[in-house]
Amino acid sequence: MKAVVVSRLGGPEVLEVVEQPVPEPGPGEVRIRVAAASVNFADVKARYGKYHHAGAPPFVPGIDLAGTIDAVGDGVTELVPGQRVMAFPKGGSYAEYALASAALTYPVPDGVDLETAAALATVGVTAYELLTKVVRLAVGESVLVHAAAGGVGTVALQLAKILGAGRVIGTVGSDAKIEHARRYGADVVINYTSGGFADAVLAATDGQGVDVILDAVGGPNFPDNLRCLARFGRLAVYGNSAGDYGRVDTAELHNTCRAVLGYSMGTTRRFRPQVLRASAAQVLSWAAEGRLQVPVCGRFRLHEAAEAHRLMENRGTLGKVLLVTG
Repeated sequence: MKAVVVSRLGGPEVLEVVEQPVPEPGPGEVRIRVAAASVNFADVKARYGKYHHAGAPPFVPGIDLAGTIDAVGDGVTELVPGQRVMAFPKGGSYAEYALASAALTYPVPDGVDLETAAALATVGVTAYELLTKVVRLAVGESVLVHAAAGGVGTVALQLAKILGAGRVIGTVGSDAKIEHARRYGADVVINYTSGGFADAVLAATDGQGVDVILDAVGGPNFPDNLRCLARFGRLAVYGNSAGDYGRVDTAELHNTCRAVLGYSMGTTRRFRPQVLRASAAQVLSWAAEGRLQVPVCGRFRLHEAAEAHRLMENRGTLGKVLLVTG
């Protein structure tokens, strides 16, 4: 089979297509004929050796996929060959075949095509977990979504509305992304390159600040996040795409009843995989009903993985980028 391998740490040029044996599923595993894998920022970080669950080169990148089961290992009874599934694989998804634990493999319902399932896997489950389990969004609360035109951001805007949020605010990095964020649920969109975002958020909330903030940017956002977080508000940090981390003075928390919460999809997959099944099922159900959409802004073949990474790294995406094998 063909697979994309990170041959050494570095830029997109280190992604190489190689021939590998088709893997055999072990106990509790399924083998999936990959239809599509999404490109996530975690893949870019792994390529540089900066993702906390990445291995040492050479390795196949990719943390999610959708496709069709073609073999199952011992002990797997709830999944069968021929079944369409979305999964978080064990050894990378940038390949024609991949292995996944049955515990991290989810049936794709009728009405959801495999490319949509692949696009939804990480970003959909992450956004749902953040809003329902981490910050525990309540009906009517206001939400600030950073990187609102990206994968998680685009889905989080929609899920916030589905879950009954009040005012939803998104930040983007260029005027070209403003309309995209509005289309997918943002009531207010702020281009943070035009003077930050905290003052605009406070203006949009009559000086009260927002109840919930979802942030994968990291350090540069942290002081302004706290400045525009309302009393009793919750800030969820689920990445550091800026390459730095924020620092919190606990005095900023206890006297305002605010909370800073962390979330990692990789850590959850590794240590509590069972909690993701219900989240995946709900996200796929809403996609089947047409309530949740994931725009795909780029489709690339395996041999074009470097080009896909360049697009992601240059912040040129609106929604999701996919690698397809068909």
